[in-house]
Amino acid sequence: MNKKRVRRLYRLEGLQVRMRVRRRKHMALHRGPAPVPTGRHQRWSMDFVHDQLFDGRPFRALTIVDLWRRESPMLEAGFSLTGRSVVAVMERLLPITGLPASITVDHGTEFMSKALEAWAYYRGVQLDFTRPGKPTDNSHIESFNGRLRDECLNVHQFLSIDNARATIEALRQDYNEVRPHGSLGDLTPAEFIKIRQERRTENAGSF
Repeated sequence: MNKKRVRRLYRLEGLQVRMRVRRRKHMALHRGPAPVPTGRHQRWSMDFVHDQLFDGRPFRALTIVDLWRRESPMLEAGFSLTGRSVVAVMERLLPITGLPASITVDHGTEFMSKALEAWAYYRGVQLDFTRPGKPTDNSHIESFNGRLRDECLNVHQFLSIDNARATIEALRQDYNEVRPHGSLGDLTPAEFIKIRQERRTENAGSF
């Protein structure tokens, strides 16, 4: 008796055949509490926010934050952002800011994609997946997304995707260069980075 006939008989009797689902093996991920960053490029966080244009067309924005210096290296808005889109953004950041040792993400399809997994393995970047139903595992990016929504997405009507990109980029620059952060001693991320660089130069010159 072949498998097809067994399945047909099971269906006739109202029974179900449980199919074995093979679990994917992830090459570059970590689960559990992520370590607190103590230096530059140790840990970033990524997430997506959703909004729509004036004509009702939906779009998404990839948000990225460096958890040590509270800087957002890039915000990417588009109609269709996939795992390959995330990889493209990270590759654009590579010559500008470098890459982090690890990135905290949720279980969205873009972050679970084979494209991002292969890229992370190739670049030596560890993907730290939050626990399902635990947004506090990625609280810093959730806080950033809240500000992005309250101060930008909810107060502007975007006529085009280019208009949305320009407006979102203006908020990113304000966040990095103008807005003081209590966790940085009331410095902006740009000021915090500048002071750290000056201290490293002074320490190097003292030897």
